[in-house]
Amino acid sequence: MSTVKQFSSSPSLLPMYARAALNGPLRRGDSLPDTVYSLAAQAVDGQRLAAYQQVCGFRVGDELPPTYLHVLAFPLSVALMVQPSFPFPLVGLVHVANSITVLRSVRAGEQVSFTVQLADLRPHHAGRQLDVLADAFVQDELVWSGRSTYLRRGKSETTPERPKQAPADRSEPVGTMSQLRVPENIGRRYAAVSGDRNPIHLHALTARAFGFPKAIAHGMWLKARTLAALEGRLPEAFSVDVAFKTPVLLPSGITIATAPEGAGWTLDVRNARSGKPHLIGAVRAL
Repeated sequence: MSTVKQFSSSPSLLPMYARAALNGPLRRGDSLPDTVYSLAAQAVDGQRLAAYQQVCGFRVGDELPPTYLHVLAFPLSVALMVQPSFPFPLVGLVHVANSITVLRSVRAGEQVSFTVQLADLRPHHAGRQLDVLADAFVQDELVWSGRSTYLRRGKSETTPERPKQAPADRSEPVGTMSQLRVPENIGRRYAAVSGDRNPIHLHALTARAFGFPKAIAHGMWLKARTLAALEGRLPEAFSVDVAFKTPVLLPSGITIATAPEGAGWTLDVRNARSGKPHLIGAVRAL
């Protein structure tokens, strides 16, 4: 049976990052802690919301973008992944996919509570994967849920066959396309509004320590910026699933392609010069 740990306020990210840097290399294990972290209802900070909307390309208003509740749940996710029983170092985990379900829109005047837990540690051809599951509530109503899939690179005792490249990775993008220049400082700007200060996103120097030639854009910034291109055209209730394919090196140019598919949309983000895929996904009406 899971243990529930309750927080009256959101845990601070900076001390947790410091703890991860000091204790991360010592992590070893083959199972996930079954603790559920719960955050009591919190008011939405309107100033922080407006800053987030501006950084991610949304219109400034009192409706929360579909990705914003991920930002509010993120400190609980980090708190789970820095507890001693978590089997991997936090720094070095790769965010490879993200799924969000929006059951209804949330306004800035509402108070939101969260639960977050870990699930499904499994083998992967490049190591092992796990999911971080988050739910958001207004009073007792479930209004939003998210699943973030992380990869820990390394050997696995049972290694699945490496999947063949999906056709979506090779075909030409379809639909309405727009080009966007992603500036060198977008990682620091997004970190300021999200609290996610992973060193791979901040500066080229800190990114090189983890094997990247330059700083890379946050995956959740890229997802948010892609959904901002569809603002005003998304269904009232929907799910949006994306896979992060290759990192966006900063600075960079990207092409965002969106195409209607039934009551939803396909999403395809590529490097503007090489055509390499950065993000593929779909929006589906519920």
